[in-house]
This record gives sequence, C-alpha cells and structure tokens, in this order.
Amino acid sequence: MQNRVTSLFGIEYPIIQGGMIWASGWRLASAVSNAGGLGIIGAGSMYPEVLQEHIQKCKATTNKPFAVNVPLLYPNITEIMDIIVENDVKIVFSSAGNPKSWTSFLKEKGITVVHVVSSVKFALKAQDAGVDAVVAEGFEAGGHNGREETTTLALIPSVKEKITVPLIAAGGIATGQAMLATMIMGAEAVQVGSRFVASNEASSHLNFKNLVVDAKEGDTHLTLKELAPVRILKNEFYNQIQDAYANGADAEELKSILGRARAKKGMFEGDLKEGELEIGQVSAIISDIKPAAQIIADMLSEFNYAKAKVEAMSTFK
Repeated sequence: MQNRVTSLFGIEYPIIQGGMIWASGWRLASAVSNAGGLGIIGAGSMYPEVLQEHIQKCKATTNKPFAVNVPLLYPNITEIMDIIVENDVKIVFSSAGNPKSWTSFLKEKGITVVHVVSSVKFALKAQDAGVDAVVAEGFEAGGHNGREETTTLALIPSVKEKITVPLIAAGGIATGQAMLATMIMGAEAVQVGSRFVASNEASSHLNFKNLVVDAKEGDTHLTLKELAPVRILKNEFYNQIQDAYANGADAEELKSILGRARAKKGMFEGDLKEGELEIGQVSAIISDIKPAAQIIADMLSEFNYAKAKVEAMSTFK
C-alpha cells in the first residue's frame, strides 16, 4: 500500500492516528507507529514540559516515525516549537491557525509539515504556505471543527480537485470500508480519531471510552460555533449550553459556561456529567475497546475485503 503519503512519512500503511486532546499520549502514538501507521502525540492538552516527556517516552518505545499535532493558537507556541526542534521530531501536524506562521520555520529545520483544514479555501492556503500534505476533515469529526459543516464525502473530492500536495481524509473514518471510499475519491491516506479514542492505549479516561462505545446515532452535536465549533456527546454540560442558547446567550455568556479545563474534566478525569466530551459521529458504530494494533489490523482486513468487492463489481456489464 505504498503511495505518496506512506513515502512522505516512511510508514507501512496509510493510516494516521488523530492527535486528539487528552487521548493521544506516547503510549497510543508508539502503538500505532509500531503497528505500521503514523502515531501522533497531541500537544493541545499538554504543557511544554509534559510534551517533552511524551516525545522522549515515544522515542524510547518505538523506532518508527511518529508526529506531534500542534494547534497553532496554543499559548506557549514558541516554546512548543522549540521543544519539537530540540527533540528532533521529524513530522508536525498543525491545526487551528494560519499555517504561514510556522510552516517555513519548521521546514527550514528539515521537518515535514501537514496542516488540517475543513474547506477548499483553507486547503489552498495551506498548500500556498508550503505544507507537504493536507488533512481535509469533514464535519462528522469529533472535537473542534469547521463552521461550514461540509461532510467528508463532499469535502474530499472538492479539495482533491484543487490541490497538488498529498491529501489525507479525516472525519467519520473508523473502518476499512470508509478508508477505501475516501481513497477512491482521491485521498492517499486516512486520519482516524474517534476509533483510537476507544483503544487500550489512549490516555482518555475509561469512563469516557465506555461512553463512546455506548454512543448511538444522534448522541453527538456540533455546537458553540460562536466560540470554536466543537462536536461533543450530549450530557448535562451539553444541556446547559442548549438552555443558554434557548435563553439568548451571547458569546461571553457561553464562554462563561464553558469555563476552563472542561474537556480535561470530561475526557481525562472521567466526569461524564459536567465534562466536555469530544467525539465524532462515527462513535455510533464503535462497539468495543481494543488495542491500537488490532484496530489497524481490522481496518486493513476490511479495506482489502471491500476492495475485492469493488473490483468484482467492475466485471458487471
């Protein structure tokens, strides 16, 4: 399964783990990389010194390529970038900000740069900034998302038509069948988030993992667009937000309800009532918690089975 993305990262399979906050520590990243995919450490929920520890532990547990995901609006962004360079991280996935601000700096250090976008407009901006690849993420995805609400199946062909750098599909992908579908439309790899949240190695709380497994269709919703759009599971905190909307709350009131460390409370500490529980729509088809290596093996098996079915269909007249 070699293509431009696997060659770019030096990996065996075109499966990339999402850099989800409070879930993507060194254990998950190294497990995915050791299984032939690209593991990612999610810096968005880490203080600089914690990120450094995770990078060093990841290096100690895998000799395969791995990456760090960096939200560009991170308050300690300069310190984060310095740690990445000092620890010889080879691949950076940037998100939530202007890729022009750091792409040149990273590439001058010999680092491969990928940027996450939610629209054709931002894909073109990322390409113009000099990134090596683009992740196009549909609004099915968990966590912070695009305001356009473009689905993955609509977004991938639209972006593919406009860019020349390798395209990675994200949003609603947890199976080999979905992987094949997006690759048929022009993606050269997939980035998988929610499925890896429900893995043994994810650093998210077991309470949260179990709730993801129990999630049904319609249990998530994209909300808080006035602040930063985020897809979350419906719980008591979500109900507070909905009540605020019903009462005409403005952005400042919503920000007050959100408060600080709400995502940590839910996803890392396991408070399923008052925490912010970020997960994608695809949680509705996730039915178990299993090792990251098994998730990759299952996706590859499903991919090959679906590919064989599609090839058989081509013989129909």
